Amino acid sequence: MSFPWQPAVATGIGSLPGEDSREAARLVAGELADFLHVPELPARGPGGDCIGRTGALLAAVGADFGLETTADGWRITSGRGRLMRRAISWAGEDLDALEEFAQDYAGPLKTQVVGPWTLAASIELASGERLLKDAGACRDLAGALAEAVRLHLADVQRRFPRATVLLQVDEPGLNAVLHGTIGSASGLSRFPPVDAPVVQDALRAVLTAVPDAVSGVHCCAASPPITVMVHADARFVSLDLTLPGLDEDAIGEAWESGVGIWAGSVNPLAVPDRRTSDARVSAPVRELAHHLGMQDAEHMANVVLTPTCGCAGAQWQQARAAYSACVRAGRVLREEDPSD
Repeated sequence: MSFPWQPAVATGIGSLPGEDSREAARLVAGELADFLHVPELPARGPGGDCIGRTGALLAAVGADFGLETTADGWRITSGRGRLMRRAISWAGEDLDALEEFAQDYAGPLKTQVVGPWTLAASIELASGERLLKDAGACRDLAGALAEAVRLHLADVQRRFPRATVLLQVDEPGLNAVLHGTIGSASGLSRFPPVDAPVVQDALRAVLTAVPDAVSGVHCCAASPPITVMVHADARFVSLDLTLPGLDEDAIGEAWESGVGIWAGSVNPLAVPDRRTSDARVSAPVRELAHHLGMQDAEHMANVVLTPTCGCAGAQWQQARAAYSACVRAGRVLREEDPSD
Protein backbone atom coordinates (compact mmCIF):
# COMPACT_ATOMS: atom_id res chain seq x y z
CA MET A 1 0.00 0.00 0.00
CA SER A 2 1.55 3.30 -1.06
CA PHE A 3 1.09 6.55 0.82
CA PRO A 4 1.30 10.21 -0.25
CA TRP A 5 4.11 10.99 2.18
CA GLN A 6 7.86 10.53 2.18
CA PRO A 7 9.27 7.72 4.35
CA ALA A 8 9.61 8.78 8.00
CA VAL A 9 8.36 12.30 7.30
CA ALA A 10 7.17 14.48 10.21
CA THR A 11 3.84 16.16 10.89
CA GLY A 12 1.88 17.43 13.90
CA ILE A 13 -1.13 16.02 15.73
CA GLY A 14 -3.16 19.23 15.44
CA SER A 15 -3.30 21.57 18.42
CA LEU A 16 -0.83 24.41 19.01
CA PRO A 17 -0.43 27.10 21.69
CA GLY A 18 -1.91 30.55 21.65
CA GLU A 19 -4.73 32.20 19.74
CA ASP A 20 -3.02 33.62 16.64
CA SER A 21 -3.92 31.65 13.50
CA ARG A 22 -1.17 33.35 11.45
CA GLU A 23 1.52 32.49 13.99
CA ALA A 24 0.32 28.88 14.05
CA ALA A 25 0.26 28.64 10.25
CA ARG A 26 3.74 30.17 10.03
CA LEU A 27 5.05 27.53 12.45
CA VAL A 28 3.45 24.63 10.57
CA ALA A 29 4.59 25.85 7.14
CA GLY A 30 8.08 26.59 8.42
CA GLU A 31 8.79 23.43 10.41
CA LEU A 32 6.69 20.81 8.59
CA ALA A 33 7.18 21.85 4.98
CA ASP A 34 6.85 18.25 3.71
CA PHE A 35 3.61 17.38 5.55
CA LEU A 36 1.36 20.22 6.66
CA HIS A 37 -1.53 19.99 9.06
CA VAL A 38 -4.41 22.33 9.79
CA PRO A 39 -3.65 23.96 13.16
CA GLU A 40 -6.10 23.95 16.08
CA LEU A 41 -5.96 26.63 18.80
CA PRO A 42 -7.93 25.50 21.87
CA ALA A 43 -6.58 28.41 23.96
CA ARG A 44 -9.20 30.55 22.21
CA GLY A 45 -11.83 28.93 24.41
CA PRO A 46 -15.04 27.05 23.56
CA GLY A 47 -15.21 26.62 19.81
CA GLY A 48 -11.43 26.60 19.48
CA ASP A 49 -11.17 23.21 21.20
CA CYS A 50 -11.41 19.97 19.25
CA ILE A 51 -15.03 19.23 20.27
CA GLY A 52 -16.18 22.75 19.40
CA ARG A 53 -14.36 22.74 16.06
CA THR A 54 -15.95 19.43 15.07
CA GLY A 55 -19.29 20.77 16.28
CA ALA A 56 -18.86 23.66 13.87
CA LEU A 57 -18.46 21.20 10.99
CA LEU A 58 -21.59 19.35 12.13
CA ALA A 59 -23.55 22.61 12.40
CA ALA A 60 -22.70 23.33 8.78
CA VAL A 61 -24.46 20.10 7.75
CA GLY A 62 -27.82 20.82 9.38
CA ALA A 63 -29.67 22.24 12.34
CA ASP A 64 -29.91 19.00 14.34
CA PHE A 65 -26.32 18.82 15.59
CA GLY A 66 -25.42 22.26 16.83
CA LEU A 67 -23.61 22.48 20.17
CA GLU A 68 -23.79 24.77 23.17
CA THR A 69 -21.71 24.84 26.32
CA THR A 70 -22.82 23.56 29.73
CA ALA A 71 -21.18 23.59 33.14
CA ASP A 72 -19.56 20.24 32.26
CA GLY A 73 -18.77 20.69 28.58
CA TRP A 74 -21.01 20.55 25.51
CA ARG A 75 -24.66 19.74 24.79
CA ILE A 76 -26.59 19.06 21.59
CA THR A 77 -28.85 21.90 20.53
CA SER A 78 -30.68 22.91 17.37
CA GLY A 79 -29.48 25.67 15.09
CA ARG A 80 -26.28 27.67 15.02
CA GLY A 81 -25.85 29.63 18.22
CA ARG A 82 -23.24 32.28 18.90
CA LEU A 83 -20.56 29.74 19.87
CA MET A 84 -21.05 27.70 16.70
CA ARG A 85 -20.91 30.80 14.51
CA ARG A 86 -17.69 31.80 16.25
CA ALA A 87 -16.23 28.31 15.85
CA ILE A 88 -17.07 28.31 12.13
CA SER A 89 -15.36 31.69 11.79
CA TRP A 90 -12.24 30.50 13.60
CA ALA A 91 -12.00 27.38 11.43
CA GLY A 92 -12.14 29.58 8.34
CA GLU A 93 -9.47 31.89 9.75
CA ASP A 94 -7.15 28.95 10.36
CA LEU A 95 -7.48 27.75 6.77
CA ASP A 96 -7.08 31.30 5.45
CA ALA A 97 -3.83 31.66 7.40
CA LEU A 98 -2.49 28.32 6.21
CA GLU A 99 -3.27 29.32 2.62
CA GLU A 100 -1.30 32.52 3.13
CA PHE A 101 1.84 30.73 4.30
CA ALA A 102 1.57 27.66 2.07
CA GLN A 103 0.53 28.98 -1.32
CA ASP A 104 0.79 26.39 -4.12
CA TYR A 105 1.62 23.65 -1.62
CA ALA A 106 1.69 20.29 -3.39
CA GLY A 107 2.35 17.70 -0.67
CA PRO A 108 0.27 15.84 1.93
CA LEU A 109 -2.00 18.04 4.04
CA LYS A 110 -3.86 16.69 7.07
CA THR A 111 -6.97 17.97 8.77
CA GLN A 112 -8.51 16.64 12.01
CA VAL A 113 -11.98 15.90 13.39
CA VAL A 114 -13.09 14.29 16.64
CA GLY A 115 -14.44 10.80 16.04
CA PRO A 116 -18.03 9.69 16.64
CA TRP A 117 -17.35 7.76 19.86
CA THR A 118 -15.34 10.43 21.63
CA LEU A 119 -18.06 12.89 20.62
CA ALA A 120 -20.81 10.59 21.89
CA ALA A 121 -18.96 10.19 25.20
CA SER A 122 -18.36 13.94 25.55
CA ILE A 123 -21.62 15.58 24.43
CA GLU A 124 -24.82 15.71 26.47
CA LEU A 125 -28.34 15.20 25.23
CA ALA A 126 -31.02 17.69 26.27
CA SER A 127 -31.73 15.39 29.22
CA GLY A 128 -28.23 15.96 30.56
CA GLU A 129 -27.14 12.38 29.87
CA ARG A 130 -24.31 11.53 27.51
CA LEU A 131 -25.28 10.98 23.90
CA LEU A 132 -23.58 7.59 24.28
CA LYS A 133 -26.71 6.41 26.10
CA ASP A 134 -28.81 6.52 22.91
CA ALA A 135 -27.73 3.99 20.26
CA GLY A 136 -29.91 5.64 17.60
CA ALA A 137 -28.42 9.05 18.34
CA CYS A 138 -24.94 7.55 18.04
CA ARG A 139 -25.78 6.21 14.56
CA ASP A 140 -27.24 9.56 13.53
CA LEU A 141 -24.16 11.36 14.82
CA ALA A 142 -21.84 9.10 12.82
CA GLY A 143 -23.87 9.73 9.68
CA ALA A 144 -23.88 13.49 10.20
CA LEU A 145 -20.14 13.45 10.91
CA ALA A 146 -19.49 11.52 7.70
CA GLU A 147 -21.34 14.20 5.73
CA ALA A 148 -19.49 16.94 7.61
CA VAL A 149 -16.19 15.26 6.70
CA ARG A 150 -17.16 15.16 3.03
CA LEU A 151 -17.90 18.88 3.01
CA HIS A 152 -14.82 19.78 5.03
CA LEU A 153 -12.37 17.78 2.94
CA ALA A 154 -13.88 19.28 -0.22
CA ASP A 155 -13.31 22.76 1.21
CA VAL A 156 -9.70 22.00 2.13
CA GLN A 157 -9.07 20.47 -1.31
CA ARG A 158 -10.57 23.54 -2.99
CA ARG A 159 -8.22 25.79 -1.05
CA PHE A 160 -5.19 23.58 -1.73
CA PRO A 161 -5.86 22.10 -5.18
CA ARG A 162 -2.36 20.63 -5.57
CA ALA A 163 -2.25 19.02 -2.11
CA THR A 164 -3.22 15.48 -1.13
CA VAL A 165 -5.72 15.91 1.70
CA LEU A 166 -5.74 13.37 4.54
CA LEU A 167 -8.13 12.95 7.45
CA GLN A 168 -7.18 12.24 11.07
CA VAL A 169 -10.07 11.08 13.26
CA ASP A 170 -9.27 11.77 16.92
CA GLU A 171 -10.60 9.09 19.26
CA PRO A 172 -8.96 9.48 22.69
CA GLY A 173 -12.12 8.08 24.32
CA LEU A 174 -12.27 4.89 22.29
CA ASN A 175 -10.99 2.56 25.02
CA ALA A 176 -13.41 3.98 27.57
CA VAL A 177 -16.33 3.35 25.21
CA LEU A 178 -15.20 -0.19 24.45
CA HIS A 179 -14.55 -1.05 28.11
CA GLY A 180 -17.61 0.62 29.60
CA THR A 181 -15.83 3.07 31.87
CA ILE A 182 -17.87 6.20 30.97
CA GLY A 183 -19.90 7.32 33.97
CA SER A 184 -23.55 8.39 33.83
CA ALA A 185 -24.66 11.92 34.74
CA SER A 186 -25.60 10.81 38.26
CA GLY A 187 -22.20 9.22 38.80
CA LEU A 188 -23.95 6.15 40.22
CA SER A 189 -23.49 3.90 37.18
CA ARG A 190 -21.54 3.45 33.99
CA PHE A 191 -22.65 3.01 30.43
CA PRO A 192 -22.28 -0.57 29.23
CA PRO A 193 -19.43 -1.39 26.86
CA VAL A 194 -20.18 -0.85 23.18
CA ASP A 195 -19.51 -3.94 21.08
CA ALA A 196 -16.47 -3.72 18.83
CA PRO A 197 -18.45 -4.31 15.58
CA VAL A 198 -20.76 -1.40 16.45
CA VAL A 199 -17.78 0.84 17.19
CA GLN A 200 -16.12 -0.20 13.95
CA ASP A 201 -19.23 0.47 11.84
CA ALA A 202 -19.56 4.06 13.08
CA LEU A 203 -15.84 4.72 12.70
CA ARG A 204 -15.85 3.20 9.21
CA ALA A 205 -18.66 5.52 8.12
CA VAL A 206 -16.47 8.51 8.94
CA LEU A 207 -13.15 7.09 7.72
CA THR A 208 -14.61 6.11 4.34
CA ALA A 209 -16.79 9.20 3.87
CA VAL A 210 -14.45 10.30 1.09
CA PRO A 211 -13.48 7.01 -0.59
CA ASP A 212 -10.22 8.21 -2.15
CA ALA A 213 -8.94 10.02 0.97
CA VAL A 214 -6.27 8.50 3.20
CA SER A 215 -7.99 8.48 6.60
CA GLY A 216 -6.82 7.13 9.94
CA VAL A 217 -7.36 7.22 13.68
CA HIS A 218 -5.36 9.01 16.36
CA CYS A 219 -5.58 7.57 19.86
CA CYS A 220 -2.92 8.73 22.32
CA ALA A 221 -4.40 6.78 25.24
CA ALA A 222 -2.58 3.92 26.89
CA SER A 223 -3.20 0.53 25.22
CA PRO A 224 -5.04 1.92 22.17
CA PRO A 225 -7.40 -0.58 20.49
CA ILE A 226 -5.33 -0.98 17.35
CA THR A 227 -7.21 -3.98 15.98
CA VAL A 228 -10.55 -2.17 16.27
CA MET A 229 -9.13 0.84 14.41
CA VAL A 230 -7.68 -1.30 11.64
CA HIS A 231 -10.91 -3.32 11.27
CA ALA A 232 -12.74 0.00 10.86
CA ASP A 233 -10.66 0.54 7.69
CA ALA A 234 -8.16 3.01 9.12
CA ARG A 235 -5.39 3.51 6.58
CA PHE A 236 -3.09 4.67 9.38
CA VAL A 237 -3.03 4.53 13.19
CA SER A 238 -1.53 7.38 15.21
CA LEU A 239 -0.11 6.23 18.58
CA ASP A 240 2.03 7.45 21.46
CA LEU A 241 4.95 5.05 21.23
CA THR A 242 6.46 6.31 24.50
CA LEU A 243 3.62 4.83 26.60
CA PRO A 244 3.98 1.41 28.22
CA GLY A 245 1.60 -1.41 27.46
CA LEU A 246 1.37 -1.07 23.67
CA ASP A 247 0.26 -4.23 21.90
CA GLU A 248 3.32 -4.79 19.74
CA ASP A 249 1.78 -7.84 18.08
CA ALA A 250 -1.21 -5.76 16.92
CA ILE A 251 1.09 -2.99 15.71
CA GLY A 252 3.20 -5.53 13.87
CA GLU A 253 0.18 -7.09 12.15
CA ALA A 254 -1.09 -3.67 11.10
CA TRP A 255 2.34 -2.55 9.92
CA GLU A 256 2.93 -5.76 7.99
CA SER A 257 -0.47 -5.45 6.29
CA GLY A 258 0.42 -1.99 4.97
CA VAL A 259 -1.28 0.24 7.54
CA GLY A 260 0.57 3.50 8.16
CA ILE A 261 2.21 3.84 11.58
CA TRP A 262 2.19 7.41 12.90
CA ALA A 263 4.69 7.26 15.70
CA GLY A 264 4.27 9.70 18.58
CA SER A 265 7.89 9.94 19.63
CA VAL A 266 8.51 13.16 21.57
CA ASN A 267 6.56 14.88 24.33
CA PRO A 268 6.50 18.59 23.44
CA LEU A 269 6.45 19.50 27.14
CA ALA A 270 9.73 17.63 27.62
CA VAL A 271 11.66 19.21 24.74
CA PRO A 272 13.61 22.19 26.10
CA ASP A 273 15.25 23.26 22.83
CA ARG A 274 16.49 22.17 19.40
CA ARG A 275 19.49 20.32 20.85
CA THR A 276 17.39 17.29 21.77
CA SER A 277 19.19 14.19 20.52
CA ASP A 278 17.97 12.97 17.15
CA ALA A 279 18.74 9.42 18.25
CA ARG A 280 16.64 9.84 21.39
CA VAL A 281 13.62 11.04 19.45
CA SER A 282 13.90 8.27 16.86
CA ALA A 283 14.49 5.57 19.51
CA PRO A 284 10.83 4.53 20.02
CA VAL A 285 10.47 3.75 16.30
CA ARG A 286 13.90 2.15 15.95
CA GLU A 287 13.36 -0.09 18.96
CA LEU A 288 9.86 -1.12 17.88
CA ALA A 289 11.02 -1.83 14.32
CA HIS A 290 13.91 -3.89 15.69
CA HIS A 291 11.60 -5.96 17.91
CA LEU A 292 9.27 -6.59 14.99
CA GLY A 293 11.97 -7.10 12.36
CA MET A 294 10.74 -4.17 10.26
CA GLN A 295 13.80 -1.94 9.98
CA ASP A 296 13.91 -2.14 6.17
CA ALA A 297 13.10 0.76 3.85
CA GLU A 298 9.84 -0.85 2.71
CA HIS A 299 8.37 -0.72 6.21
CA MET A 300 9.86 2.69 7.01
CA ALA A 301 7.90 4.06 4.04
CA ASN A 302 4.74 3.58 6.16
CA VAL A 303 6.05 5.62 9.10
CA VAL A 304 5.27 9.24 10.02
CA LEU A 305 6.95 10.93 13.01
CA THR A 306 4.78 13.10 15.28
CA PRO A 307 4.79 14.52 18.79
CA THR A 308 3.17 12.18 21.31
CA CYS A 309 0.01 14.31 21.27
CA GLY A 310 -1.06 17.88 20.57
CA CYS A 311 1.03 20.88 21.58
CA ALA A 312 -1.71 23.03 23.11
CA GLY A 313 -0.14 22.94 26.58
CA ALA A 314 3.35 23.73 25.37
CA GLN A 315 5.11 27.03 24.84
CA TRP A 316 5.73 28.17 21.27
CA GLN A 317 9.43 27.33 21.49
CA GLN A 318 8.59 23.86 22.80
CA ALA A 319 6.16 23.18 19.95
CA ARG A 320 8.72 24.39 17.43
CA ALA A 321 11.43 22.25 19.03
CA ALA A 322 9.17 19.17 19.04
CA TYR A 323 8.39 19.58 15.34
CA SER A 324 12.05 20.13 14.51
CA ALA A 325 13.05 17.07 16.55
CA CYS A 326 10.55 14.91 14.65
CA VAL A 327 11.90 16.15 11.32
CA ARG A 328 15.48 15.36 12.34
CA ALA A 329 14.50 11.95 13.75
CA GLY A 330 13.01 11.11 10.36
CA ARG A 331 16.38 11.74 8.77
CA VAL A 332 17.92 9.26 11.22
CA LEU A 333 15.35 6.63 10.25
CA ARG A 334 16.00 7.27 6.56
CA GLU A 335 19.73 7.08 7.29
CA GLU A 336 20.34 10.46 5.73
CA ASP A 337 23.36 12.66 6.39
CA PRO A 338 22.17 15.07 9.13
CA SER A 339 24.25 17.86 7.56
CA ASP A 340 22.24 17.74 4.31
